[in-house]
Amino acid sequence: MFRNRGCTPIVPLVCLYLAACVVVASSEPSLAATLGADEFTAGLVPVLTVNSASHAAGPAKSSLWSRLGQRLSGLVGVGSTRGGQGSLSVGDASLAGPSYVYVHPDSLRANAREVFADWSRAANRTYESAEEMMFRLETWVDNLEYAIEHNARGRGYRLGMNAFADLGFEEWRGMMGFGVREFARVGSGGKNDGAGFMYADVDADALPEHVDWRDAGAVGPVKVQGMCGSCWAFSTTGAIEGIDAIVTGELKSLSEQMLIDCDTTRDSGCDGGLMDFAFEFVLANGGIDEESSYPYMERDGQCDMQRLGRHVVTIDGYQDVPKYDEVALKKAVAHQPVSVAIEADLRAFQLYIGGVFDDLSCGTELNHGVLIVGYGMEPPVNASSADRPYWTVKNSWGEAWGEGGFVKLARSVGSGLEEGECGVAKMASFPVKSSADPPLPPPAPPMPPPPPPEPQPVDCDPTTACPPDTTCCCVSDYFGFCFQWACCPMPEATCCEDKVHCCPSDMPVCNIASGTCGKGNGYGYGLEGSEGGSNGVAMQRKVPPLKKAGFRAVAPH
Repeated sequence: MFRNRGCTPIVPLVCLYLAACVVVASSEPSLAATLGADEFTAGLVPVLTVNSASHAAGPAKSSLWSRLGQRLSGLVGVGSTRGGQGSLSVGDASLAGPSYVYVHPDSLRANAREVFADWSRAANRTYESAEEMMFRLETWVDNLEYAIEHNARGRGYRLGMNAFADLGFEEWRGMMGFGVREFARVGSGGKNDGAGFMYADVDADALPEHVDWRDAGAVGPVKVQGMCGSCWAFSTTGAIEGIDAIVTGELKSLSEQMLIDCDTTRDSGCDGGLMDFAFEFVLANGGIDEESSYPYMERDGQCDMQRLGRHVVTIDGYQDVPKYDEVALKKAVAHQPVSVAIEADLRAFQLYIGGVFDDLSCGTELNHGVLIVGYGMEPPVNASSADRPYWTVKNSWGEAWGEGGFVKLARSVGSGLEEGECGVAKMASFPVKSSADPPLPPPAPPMPPPPPPEPQPVDCDPTTACPPDTTCCCVSDYFGFCFQWACCPMPEATCCEDKVHCCPSDMPVCNIASGTCGKGNGYGYGLEGSEGGSNGVAMQRKVPPLKKAGFRAVAPH
């Protein structure tokens, strides 16, 4: 999250027509060029199949897209995003990175439950109950209909069932911590203060038509901020990593957690921050540590003073790009990656898969920090449209969102939209660096282990829990769905079939007739005051949860 309150092309496409003929397209076409204008406007919906995390889990998940192709009619192709390094293979376990199967809406509607089950495995989702799973399925189908309606219009960008597809829009927006208040510009910092915009005299007409700092080795892998409003820290480290790689020839992954923990005078960790403030902090601190030394924890923490003084990369200052000037922004991006803020709390942004994002409903109330790593031109969507200029923007929501974690954001030069698409031209800045980095410091002492977690209630379903070190036992169910729970006063206990008693884990056999457990040496514990005893405890009702039930992560890692 950028604190406004407290804060690539689709690669080789393998087309499979009714699981028969296989056609391999050219090396790096756009989605529109690969499928052709007719298919691109036909309303096909991409569904997440394989990502890096599920690929690592084993071959059963890595062949997911081929199983979908065998099951569903109307399948037209599978594509891997650039973030997955573009590794593709037909029907085996070598498919790497986030990938999508492009499916006809009728096929999706007819097979929604099966596709959702496969999607949830690919997205590494686990749901705590049948009720939670049904709620997520309904949400997923609602997002599916939204994506179908959008894609049928044949716009220049596509929506689909990505890593956020089972989240309601308001739920997703709340998770990402978007704000609404905008900061005033702080100006330039460091030894360049007052020097003006350093790229002002660059001839805009002489700039290259296409720039991609990923190709120059100045952009690190896409990271995952998770449920922490730390987008400002990721934008900051990405910009510093970029200029440092350009100057030194070495790309280093820097520590967002150091900024979250230690840059607390004006920035607020997981509650938001500003890239200019973070550049000033790095400058005043004399440098920043690397991620391997000070790893990301997805939460606010205490500043590690030993690592605070460990300076792997330094900067000499920072500058702001002139406001409302996309030509100036292009000059800066032609020389290095640039931090920007945008408005990103749109439903279309939540479900974005690829293409040039040019949504008219995207406002300019800045609430999210990202990194521009290049620019270019996308071919027309159809014969009546023109080439579409775009910024290549790196996000911090993982590779299973967008084009491998990136979004092509429309460049609005000459359109009369002075703020730029989603406000991209309102608050851009970049670090300045010409000096070498200091010698690599020795490793810091090992970080202290985190304190042991406090005992947590045992979840029975999304609304009911038992105390720590107890076991949920269902006392009233219907067709496998539990309507009433009770709590056995032992961990990992066996719930007896009479729905009244339970037995300890070391004596797990219930003898209901005799009221004994296991080997006949222990008596069952009554849950509801039965003759066998009344050692049960009253079940508890959950308070409104802070975590989102059913998720191991907001986005797959």
